[in-house]
This record gives sequence, structure tokens and C-alpha cells, in this order.
Amino acid sequence: MPRSDQTSSFVPYDRPIRVAIIGLGRIYDLNILAYVDNPDVDVVALVDSNDERLLERSAEWPQAESFLSIDELASSGLAIDAVEVLLPIALHEQGVLACLANGWHVNLQKPFATDVASANRMIAAAKLAGRRLRVMENYIFYEPLLHLKRVVDQREIGTISGYVLKMVASGRGGWDVPGDTYQWQFEQAELGRGVLVFDDGWHKLATALWLFGPVREVRAWVGSTEVVPGISVDAPSTVVWEHENGIRGVWDITLAVDMYLRSDYYTNDERWEVTGRRGFARVNRCTGRGIQEPSFELYLDGEMRSQHALDDDWASSFRDSGRHWINWLRRGEGRLLYCAEESLEILKFALAIYESSAKGGIGVQPSSIN
Repeated sequence: MPRSDQTSSFVPYDRPIRVAIIGLGRIYDLNILAYVDNPDVDVVALVDSNDERLLERSAEWPQAESFLSIDELASSGLAIDAVEVLLPIALHEQGVLACLANGWHVNLQKPFATDVASANRMIAAAKLAGRRLRVMENYIFYEPLLHLKRVVDQREIGTISGYVLKMVASGRGGWDVPGDTYQWQFEQAELGRGVLVFDDGWHKLATALWLFGPVREVRAWVGSTEVVPGISVDAPSTVVWEHENGIRGVWDITLAVDMYLRSDYYTNDERWEVTGRRGFARVNRCTGRGIQEPSFELYLDGEMRSQHALDDDWASSFRDSGRHWINWLRRGEGRLLYCAEESLEILKFALAIYESSAKGGIGVQPSSIN
């Protein structure tokens, strides 16, 4: 993935960062973990158009002021350094442009945008404002996946032969999700951006680029299953790709509507398995609690080595991703994961999947997506 210069014009803050959280829906419960009891940040404002939800969340941040819109927050004159934008994807561009225009750094919930033109407009606005636009990605902070990356980078299993991602979406179990959240998802799906391939799948594509670098070509078959009359989910789907280094990946997406999956969060069973010339490594779960085995396993020289004490609570990856953002703003150290330019590459990867599927599974280069 291309890397932009993240430190050339940025001056780290020498005091706690004043943050507004915009959007207080279901994912808010995970994103705020980075902010709780964190001396590097002060949550000074909450924004949501739902006044009941705003009142409920305000009890968790009694020192924060409440607003029904970004415009209302901006006109208040309250001093803000950065914002956590947790809006539905259809509102990303409008919300991000407004925040940047007010001089606020932006941590944006994924997916970045529905198309490249929208993403480019947000990137241009960030450059014009001299502010940082980050698209939040938590999977690359999930401890079992960090172990997988270490094994890959250090070639513990030898030269990589290939890898497989497995994702099973189930219809039973997990936490309650507000109806308006699903409404946004279904409206997005009607525009050709499904909840499994595009929205949740953003994480899987991000891990692929993180592990093995840029993708040369994608071939995909995106399916559809009607789950209730008039509403369909984008599965079964199969995606295969080849990285520029020659490594190939396969992603299988299956829908099991009647399957119960134990989960504290969404009912999604996810697995990664990377095979090298000497052995293989796998991550057995992430969001849900499907396979009740150690979350990370390494097979090498005829022995299975298991990690039993990793922090494999999915919520911890949100906490650590958010802390990475806050720490970067406070100290400006190292590479910011992920800057907007890198997130644009994930978006092109996703859009190449849809183009390939629409053309019958032919090969599509993500670099050709404009």
C-alpha cells in the first residue's frame, strides 16, 4: 500500500486532545473504548440526530456538551481538535467535509466511501484544510492477527504459498442492533454495496493488503440470497486475487441464516489460514466465538503450537486502534494506520470485486478503478 508522509506538516499536541464523537449508534460502544480513562484525550462533545440516544449517551460523558448536528456543534464555538465520525456511509462525505472545513482532524468509520470520486474529494479537502483524515481499521490491531503478521514477516513457515479467508454470516445470536442501522445497510446494498462484501468485508480486504501488499488482479463472483421478502444479502460470494508479489488469496463468504453463533458482538464467524512451504498459521476466530480452540495456531515441523493467552476479545482491537490514533495526534510518532491515501487502495480493491463480478468473473486490476 502506498504511504504518504504523515509527519511533514503535523505538529503534535502538547495537551489532551479535545474530541467530539459524531454518531452514537451501535458501533459507538466499541469505538469509545479508546477514550475511556485516557489522559491523552477529553471528550467535550457528543453529536447525534436522535435526541433519545443523545440523552442516553450523555450520561456516560457528563462533562460533554450535546448537539443534534455537526452544524450545531460548529456554530456553538466549542473548541474541538479532532472528531470521531461514526456516521452511515451515505453520510460520510457530507460529514467529513463539514468537519474538515471547521479545522478538525477526522477519524472516520469504515468503509471510506462508496466510490473513488467521493474518496478523492475528502482527501483533497483534508489537504486543503491541513488536517489529518484517517479511516479507522481495527482488525490490524487484533492480537491473533498481529501474531499472524509476525509469522508471515519473519518467514517462520517459509516462503508463503497462499492463504484463505473464511467468513460465515449467521442469523442468530450476538447483540441487538438498532433498526435504523440495518436500514442504512439495506439502502446501501440496493446501491450495490453489500453488507458482507463491502461493509464488513472492508476489514478482510484491509488485512490482505496489510499482510501481503498491493493486489495485481481480482476475480470475483458476488451472489445474493433473499433473507426476508424484498431484502437480500450478498452471499454466497467467492473472491480470488493475486498480489503483486505473486501470492494468491481466496475469500469464501457463506450465509447460514439459521445457524446460532455465540458472540458478544455481530454474528460473524471469521478465519484466516496462511500456508507456507514449511507449515501453516491460522487465526480461528475474531468477531464471534465459533471455533472454541486457541485463537492462533502454528503448524511447523510436525508440531501444532497454540497460543492460549492472547487478547482475542474483538473489542480490544477497537480500543487499540483508537489509542493508536490518539497517540499519533499527541506525539506524531511512526506511521498512521490508515491514512486516507492507503484507505483509497482498500476502496479500489473492493470496487474491483464488484466490477469483476458484474463482468462474469474476469480479472480486474484495482489500479484501473477510477
